[in-house]
Amino acid sequence: MEHRFTVEKIWSQAQHNAFTDLIRFRRSWFCAFRESSGHIAMDGHVRIIRSDDGTHWLSAADIPCPEALQDLRDPRLSISSDGRLMLTAAAFRPLCQTFAFFSDDGVTWSAGSRIGPSGLWLWRTVWHEGYAYNFGRSELEQERFLQLFRSRDGVDFQPHGPRQFDGVYANETAPVFLADDTCLTLLRRDSDPPTAQLGTSQAPYDAWIWRDLGVRIGGPALMQLPDGRLLAVVRLYDEPRRTAVCWLDAEAATLTEFLTLPSRGDTSYAGLVLHQGVLWISYYSSDDDETRKRTSIYLARVDVAALE
Repeated sequence: MEHRFTVEKIWSQAQHNAFTDLIRFRRSWFCAFRESSGHIAMDGHVRIIRSDDGTHWLSAADIPCPEALQDLRDPRLSISSDGRLMLTAAAFRPLCQTFAFFSDDGVTWSAGSRIGPSGLWLWRTVWHEGYAYNFGRSELEQERFLQLFRSRDGVDFQPHGPRQFDGVYANETAPVFLADDTCLTLLRRDSDPPTAQLGTSQAPYDAWIWRDLGVRIGGPALMQLPDGRLLAVVRLYDEPRRTAVCWLDAEAATLTEFLTLPSRGDTSYAGLVLHQGVLWISYYSSDDDETRKRTSIYLARVDVAALE
């Protein structure tokens, strides 16, 4: 069936605008992303834009990399247990160090605090029952693994449970806590075979069962709708590469695309917010030019009532 949705470009001021996240905080919209000269570059910094209506956007903050001559990338937004806006992003190359920043208004931000060990990339923070959870992946080629971390304050992250995927390049993660406190995690895996994994764990989340979804993905985002269905937005790599909205069947361990957002080339890395029956999706995509090296930030709005 046809799905009712709209898409508009909301930012395109840098050469490469990418790796988005979206949140609603104190009755305003905030979208975070990396601005840089290219997908792989050493000049990445985080731009945060703000809107009251989701249509008119203005820059709220520009956060430079705390590490000189490194690339600050993949910003992720959350609301901490004490009600502050939290941003995590990683300074990448030659080493990897994840940082956390905090704000009361989305405009003025704290200095970056180092979180997790050097060499580990803590990608997405999710808060549940007063704890911040974040899977860190090792960026050390000689020692690949995935490790869940937990924190009370969003700064002091400690390993929680044993390592997962020893010797495997387990990449980006999208955890979601269900109504019954089960934690599901959609994982990008780049080792052979490069297929996504679905992790399941019960409280206290120190033991995991992983199942292969049989499809290659990038930039995963995952949420549960009020009716219980699980919706994921990912980059799909079969041609043409695209940003796809999918149903995740946790019992069958399947990912089924049902909506393709206008996208091409270098794309995806979505932020998801459900607000008043509308699913808001931030993402980025290559512009429609000959080189496709320039990328822009887009915002899609999907009518959830029409999703079947």
